[in-house]
Amino acid sequence: MGQKSGEHQIGFGPTIALVMGNMIGSGVFFLPASLAAYGGISMFGWALSALGAIGLALVFAALSKKYPGTTGGPYVYTREGFGHFAAFWVAWGYWISVWCTNAAIAVALIGYLSHFFPTIGEHPVAAISAGLSVIWFLTWVNTRGIKTAGTVQLVTTILKLTPLIMVSIVGIFYINMDYFTPLVRGENTIGGALAATTTLTLFAFLGLECATIPAANVKDPEKTIPRATIWGTLLTALVYMLGSFAVMGIIPPDELMQSKAPFADAATKIWGPWAGNFVAAGVLISTFGALNGWILIQGQIPLAAANDKVFPAVFGKQNSKATPAVGIVLSSVLISILLLMNYTKGLVKAFEFMILLTTISVLIPYIFSSATYALTISFKKNPRWLIQLTIALVAFIYSMYAVIGAGYEVVYWGFILLLLGIPIYIWLIKSNPPQHLK
Repeated sequence: MGQKSGEHQIGFGPTIALVMGNMIGSGVFFLPASLAAYGGISMFGWALSALGAIGLALVFAALSKKYPGTTGGPYVYTREGFGHFAAFWVAWGYWISVWCTNAAIAVALIGYLSHFFPTIGEHPVAAISAGLSVIWFLTWVNTRGIKTAGTVQLVTTILKLTPLIMVSIVGIFYINMDYFTPLVRGENTIGGALAATTTLTLFAFLGLECATIPAANVKDPEKTIPRATIWGTLLTALVYMLGSFAVMGIIPPDELMQSKAPFADAATKIWGPWAGNFVAAGVLISTFGALNGWILIQGQIPLAAANDKVFPAVFGKQNSKATPAVGIVLSSVLISILLLMNYTKGLVKAFEFMILLTTISVLIPYIFSSATYALTISFKKNPRWLIQLTIALVAFIYSMYAVIGAGYEVVYWGFILLLLGIPIYIWLIKSNPPQHLK
């Protein structure tokens, strides 16, 4: 797909905000409490996750240079490396994962709204109304064009980083290093604790590929996307590690394990009760920004697949703002249905399990993209081939490790979810075969 005009394109600021904003959701604000059970080794888990994420960022940066200005990111890369069927699988799984994830983010956002408006937490109708209002407001924002959505993403990313950075930097002066001993807590072994903490933390980096997806809407994509992907991942890793280090050093481990709002509790210890509300507001902005970024993405990969005739044609329709409005709206309808399911007794567990399945769906594009990058490496007269191959292997192993860490049951159902797309693919190919199959 060709480049859009400058009127419908975003620059480096909104692009790096898309990368960081989609990675930094609500999860990072709670991770220190989960990591506290394992001890100081958690910081090594963060380091391994950051290494794998940087490997993936380098893969996507290299592929974005090889296929500049093409909407679809992982979908396009998989198509070029493995053909339309594998690419359909990536698009199908990624699309499902995005709108399921958006439903989960909306639920988290409702929870933080209830901190300031208790009625929302007490009455399901009020909660659903608030969630649907935010979803459809951001759906409208994203149909107004990528520049509008990019501006919202840039502002919310700056606002969400403020409480994280404040706690991270100021918290260094309040750290008690005794809280990091012993290195491994409880009955955990070093290997087991390291694996567990790496698995917990690596999910915080999902979304690092987001700059590659709306590539046709990015100014000077050959330079902007690689820079935004690499720097966005590096800065996010730095914020994650500093933030966790500060919180784990401020709050005693036994207390931290029971915390429902680790960053807010750490801020309260530093500045007092008012800081808890300040951080809660930061988390609310964080979820709002993440939801905006992922709603932007939910129309882009189906758009690329529809242009290749391996997704229903309706997803390829764009409005006057060069935005795949129909695809965004259809996805938001599905988000709304899942949100309603979350507040229907008996379906809550099914909803939560479906959210777990999205992790597998996101990792499939990572695996295929890493393999595609490996295929593009030239071993003739290329002094950098060993470095490039190492990057590809790091990214591939990291992605596989994430799949293993998700658990066999989730992998099992995730595979079935992917297989459900095959009849749709067959129907589309039979009714309107792509050019290469005619």
